[in-house]
Amino acid sequence: MSASKLFEPLRLPNGVVIPNRIAKAAMEENLANEHHAPGEALARLYRGWAQGGAGLIITGNVMVDRHALTGPAGVVLEDDRNLRHFRLWAEACRSRGAQAWMQINHPGRQLLASMGQPARGPSAVAVDIPGLSKAFVPPRALDEQEIEELIERYTQSAVLAERAGFTGVQIHAAHGYLFSQFLSPLTNRRDDRWGGSLENRAHILLQTIDAIRQRVAPIFCVAVKLNSADFQRGGFNAEDAARVVEMLNAKAVELVELSGGSYESPAMQGQTRDGSTLAREAYFLEFAERIADIARMPLMVTGGVRRKEVAERVVSGSVSMVGLATALAIEPTLPSQWMAGQDTEVEPVVVRWKNKALASLAVASLIKKQLGLLSQGKRTRPGMSPLMALISSQLKSRRQAKRYRQWIDNA
Repeated sequence: MSASKLFEPLRLPNGVVIPNRIAKAAMEENLANEHHAPGEALARLYRGWAQGGAGLIITGNVMVDRHALTGPAGVVLEDDRNLRHFRLWAEACRSRGAQAWMQINHPGRQLLASMGQPARGPSAVAVDIPGLSKAFVPPRALDEQEIEELIERYTQSAVLAERAGFTGVQIHAAHGYLFSQFLSPLTNRRDDRWGGSLENRAHILLQTIDAIRQRVAPIFCVAVKLNSADFQRGGFNAEDAARVVEMLNAKAVELVELSGGSYESPAMQGQTRDGSTLAREAYFLEFAERIADIARMPLMVTGGVRRKEVAERVVSGSVSMVGLATALAIEPTLPSQWMAGQDTEVEPVVVRWKNKALASLAVASLIKKQLGLLSQGKRTRPGMSPLMALISSQLKSRRQAKRYRQWIDNA
């Protein structure tokens, strides 16, 4: 296959064109300003990615409820109070012609205890990570009215994203966050219309897509990030993912991004809890190629891609786009280098500690450190000590969580 397909435009079902097949996938930056809005740090970071040549830029997760953040210094979009900041963010993302989608999310039960807020999920099932379980708030089950209110929150955030100048939203239904929790029989033990069968477990996601579609323009893109599997025994699996994609076929969905895992089984970092073996790069490509047979919308695969030849392989068949995350945290200009004919590759971020949960935290800390450096206009330092990165990240997180609790108290 010629390398050119990676740089061919992609026409989405609603007619919108993405300039090339490379997406900057979502990462959690924890770089919001004091109002939990995107400030200059995020604008500078995303301007760099725009200059780097990705055809689609998906933001780190934007929270639909100020009382439910995936981590401190997260961005919140509930109302139009800080909309001018979001406009500047959208302008930075679109400054070189890329499509710019806002990822909208709610942590559900994956809520850190340091945030000082109550956790809610489909059922009262706590996060179970050996040695770290106390770091999370035990959740209570959402009632029906709260579920309806959450659908409205996602819808409101999407409407505001459109007003701010973003060209679409991506609904996060992966990585063990709220919608992923509804989809998994391990975390959704309800016996009402929101639980039980897979159709019922997918109901909140499908209802949210319908609600957003009714209130945004046809050219505003609605995408979904879906787990190909949870990689936990008895959880959401590849067969379930295929059935959910079939359900999404009936909706006006422009693109489905396939990833996998959760806090308990971080397959998005190449680690699983059920003993599954993942490829070293393009972790979820095999799943995506199976699901592509039934998907009527374009598919995107994210997870571990850091070399041009692997990115080319991803889009050589039935998968339409390749998402880069960690690779762009280390080398933000990777797409433009590949476009120029260079075969630049990024070394993987690997921490080989015996304690997998701590190793996973260290990897996340190393990546966030790179994002912080880029947001200050500095060069990345991927070779830094994972232990130092973890300690620094934990101390910073503690300070940010304290500021967040003060912000909530004063709101």
